[in-house]
Amino acid sequence: MRLVVLGCSGSVSGPESASSAYLVEADDGERTWRLVLDLGSGAFGQLLRHTDPASVDAILLSHLHADHMVDMAAMHVYLRYGPQGPYPAVPVHGPPETAERISQVCGNGETIDEQFEIHRWTPEHVLTVGPLRVTVFEVLHPVTAYAIRVEGPSDRGGGTRVLTYSGDTDSCDGLVRAAAGADLFLCEAAFTEEREVVRGIHLTGRRAGEAATQAAVKRVVLTHVQPWVCGETARAEALTEFAGPVDLAEPGATWIL
Repeated sequence: MRLVVLGCSGSVSGPESASSAYLVEADDGERTWRLVLDLGSGAFGQLLRHTDPASVDAILLSHLHADHMVDMAAMHVYLRYGPQGPYPAVPVHGPPETAERISQVCGNGETIDEQFEIHRWTPEHVLTVGPLRVTVFEVLHPVTAYAIRVEGPSDRGGGTRVLTYSGDTDSCDGLVRAAAGADLFLCEAAFTEEREVVRGIHLTGRRAGEAATQAAVKRVVLTHVQPWVCGETARAEALTEFAGPVDLAEPGATWIL
């Protein structure tokens, strides 16, 4: 199982990165399976760097804020008008109102039924996509939001590995359960402790570290750092609470599980 960062800028796209989007790949001996976790502003262009978008087996949306899904409009255009299109509909899993939200960002009365096969998340129900098993856990955010746990084959030979993506959340039990024992915890850290911030929206680096320790994860990758926040500050905060390795996500970075 491999994780590729397509975009990691928090809340808005930044000068160095698109908004949230991540490519997860796994081989089953016959072919490569691909999931896209979120598809925020500017991320579709980065997806084109790594694969044919029509090869994506499913798109998993953690929630419906624009910085996590607005490039579904670009995906819609590609699937309908791309070089070998129109392509078969791609399964999309997301919160309630996912279909309505995608239609809204596509605009102009565009229909999406021929491009996207929409499914609503059922928390803690296992979704199977090739060799990958996906489970979501509801987390704490102003809109319905989920952390996404992906279990898949190790790229290093034998066994199963676990990747957990926090989506957007503040500290909560659902986040810890989603991350329990994860080999890699891709965790948002939009806020820092040095700024006075409201609760119930995002994590700080420190709170991301606390969640990682509570969940006994092996490695943390901090993401969704806002362009006006220092990533090294978030990382330093996380290291005050978590004793394991802490990395910062950046576009194109790849982790092999």
